[in-house]
Amino acid sequence: MVLEIVKYGDPVLQTKGKVIGEVSEPIRQLAADMIETMYAASGIGLAAQQIGLPLQICVVDVAPVHQDRPSILTVDGKEATLVDWMPLVLINPKLELSPAKDIASEGCLSFPDLHGDVQRSTRIKVRAQVLDGREVAFETEGMLARAIQHEVDHLNGMLFITRMNSATRASLSGKLKRLHREGAANPTRGKPRPARRQPVKPTPAPVSDGEA
Repeated sequence: MVLEIVKYGDPVLQTKGKVIGEVSEPIRQLAADMIETMYAASGIGLAAQQIGLPLQICVVDVAPVHQDRPSILTVDGKEATLVDWMPLVLINPKLELSPAKDIASEGCLSFPDLHGDVQRSTRIKVRAQVLDGREVAFETEGMLARAIQHEVDHLNGMLFITRMNSATRASLSGKLKRLHREGAANPTRGKPRPARRQPVKPTPAPVSDGEA
């Protein structure tokens, strides 16, 4: 099911997600709905807060932008084939960030038509559960590292605009005020909602501004 994506201004976006205990069938169905919603919106990532649920689960698929914004995924010290891991479902993820950082433009499905430069670690270590309940561990750099950091921020109630510098936020103030008004006027009340209309089959997200 394609779900409605929560917009900036809805308080659920700034609510830290609850840890998921058992990876049950409802959680697996939620992950499937989130993946379908992410693809329908031409996104590369989606967190549970973005469909109205403050839970520690997110989905990511950077394969559509890999050619222009590549990623490296390493498992047990060996480079893995990226597409074999996509879409990636992360439950209760924990990150270890490298000190090296870079700046790149980001977008967000909860902030339509808004993009800005964000500084993030270039390489991260990830530990998380997957849909069969196993814990996985891997390292990644490039676009996948940036997308995962963006989504895990969502899981902790942090928005990407808070990581922008003051000049960037100031340049976006008009759009942010408008989006905030619209999102606050139509809150989810902490429940997922089916999309009002089914989107058409998605095209790949713009590679210059991955929407997550």
